[in-house]
Amino acid sequence: MERTDVIVDYNGEQFVIEMKIWYGNNYHTRGEQQLTQYLDYYHLDKGYMLSFNFNKNKEIGIKEITIGEKILVEAVV
Repeated sequence: MERTDVIVDYNGEQFVIEMKIWYGNNYHTRGEQQLTQYLDYYHLDKGYMLSFNFNKNKEIGIKEITIGEKILVEAVV
């Protein structure tokens, strides 16, 4: 598989975490697609994305989105 940012094995479960620096909506969307591919590879339905946004007018927070059958928990800091 390609480079997955972080895979946490904890208490018999796996958690896939993709970390990105904010470079715009198109780059962010590609990151979401990359994460869904990793989830397919690891046979998981839920993944996590951490975006580092250095813009002054950023919208910070946590949201949950669905792409196909996958659930992505996204945090923007």
